[in-house]
Amino acid sequence: MSAGPTHVPEVIRLCADELLDAADALADLMLDTVAGGASIGFLHPLDRATAARWWRAQATAVREGRLSVRIVRDGERIVGTVGVSFADKPNARHRAEIVKLMVHRDARGKGLGRTLLTAAEEAAAEAGVTLLLLDTETGSPAETLYRSAGWTVIGVVPGHAADPGGTLRSTTFFYKDLGNSKHPGKDLGPVPAAV
Repeated sequence: MSAGPTHVPEVIRLCADELLDAADALADLMLDTVAGGASIGFLHPLDRATAARWWRAQATAVREGRLSVRIVRDGERIVGTVGVSFADKPNARHRAEIVKLMVHRDARGKGLGRTLLTAAEEAAAEAGVTLLLLDTETGSPAETLYRSAGWTVIGVVPGHAADPGGTLRSTTFFYKDLGNSKHPGKDLGPVPAAV
């Protein structure tokens, strides 16, 4: 007997104004992520005003095409997000970085992390990016996701970043070759516009 069709969540790209509107909801997601122990650049306890302010500050980068933010909703609640940060140096426009991949703790185990990661990879490829980079806490569930999604380990840096509790942890750095036809030696033009 078949379990029926599986629901694939819709991944939505936010423009700058939508990001500003969603800042409080994204702050709630960030609070949950940090409280759950994920190392995303913030220490616990993180207050909601600081998290919302951080998200609002990203609107300029989104508006300028330096950052693309995607979300997944469960009803009206944002349960996941991921960003693609585009390089702005002339010799680096072929690459981007995956940033702030977060899934709410009560929405995990449903494939949302992989769905968001795939959407980010596809957005980067559509923008002409040929090389993606990211980093994550060594030994974390995120590291397992990236390894299983075909990312290649560059190396591990001991004591690179503090976890939310303030303890220094190792960070694993990854890359993924998207195999696009553009070559880094070619004129890649300006930073990709809103993708």
